[in-house]
Amino acid sequence: MMAFSAACERNKEPIGAQLGIYLATARRVLEIGSGTGQHAVHFAAALPNVVWQATDRAPGLPSLADRLAAAGLPNLPAPLVLDVGDPSWPAAGEDAVFTANTLHIMDWPSVTALFTTVGRRLPVGGLLLTYGPFLRHGVHTSPSNALFDADLRRQDPASGLRELDELAKLAASADLRLVADIGMPANNQLLVWQRVAT
Repeated sequence: MMAFSAACERNKEPIGAQLGIYLATARRVLEIGSGTGQHAVHFAAALPNVVWQATDRAPGLPSLADRLAAAGLPNLPAPLVLDVGDPSWPAAGEDAVFTANTLHIMDWPSVTALFTTVGRRLPVGGLLLTYGPFLRHGVHTSPSNALFDADLRRQDPASGLRELDELAKLAASADLRLVADIGMPANNQLLVWQRVAT
């Protein structure tokens, strides 16, 4: 049976509306942490001129591959194995990278590896789009986010909501600049980072 996420089902439409704006001229998108594949299928269908390359760590690949194969979309190739902590990322030729609800479940070295590697791979002008809940100047944006953050840290002290200021510093070191900070439903944000010339 294919894995299913109720949250993905709820947020795919509002995220997709923004991706339609920011990825209008993209050719190939690398999605990091595709999970159930619901986002990949929805976004690939909505953006038929974009090749949507889904990825996940090896244990999640069989269910993800089943969903993508069932969709049968010509711009949705078979998923690839990608662990952000492993420097040998697959060659995908992407001009944009998307990831949803992953930064708060990674440890900080993995978040650093993601930004650093994306900064090296993207062409100048390429975009990194990160979706999820974040801290703003050390403050949670809602009580529900505070509870969620505390729960994450109880389960794994290395996880937790990331501070926007710290992400901006990390991005700057990878030649990525924040160009849009978009409020999304359920106290989430879509952060759009652009690769700048060094």
